[in-house]
Amino acid sequence: MSAAAARGEWGERLAALNYRRDGYRVVERNWSCRHGEIDLILGQADLIVFCEVKARARNSHGGPTAAVSPAKQRRLRRAAEEWIRLSRPEVDSFRFDVVAIVGVTIERYEAAF
Repeated sequence: MSAAAARGEWGERLAALNYRRDGYRVVERNWSCRHGEIDLILGQADLIVFCEVKARARNSHGGPTAAVSPAKQRRLRRAAEEWIRLSRPEVDSFRFDVVAIVGVTIERYEAAF
């Protein structure tokens, strides 16, 4: 496994732990379909959160949130629509979050797009 892949996996575990501490449950990790992959799908009461995790060793090239481009957002929305279609969750609220990790600092951007 490359260093970047290991950091990404570590970042996803850290993000999941951060959400669990706030009362969310992890519904899916690394769920994928033809439209792309969703790093974390979380639930809390009647809310489902689709979360993109970006972990970087350093804050360069615009930081981790710069990697969640409009094209990436469109792919995530299409993947989320597919997950909803297949899973048929009994909730009526959905949200897209981005978790940015630089070094060991974690920032959660709720309703990022």
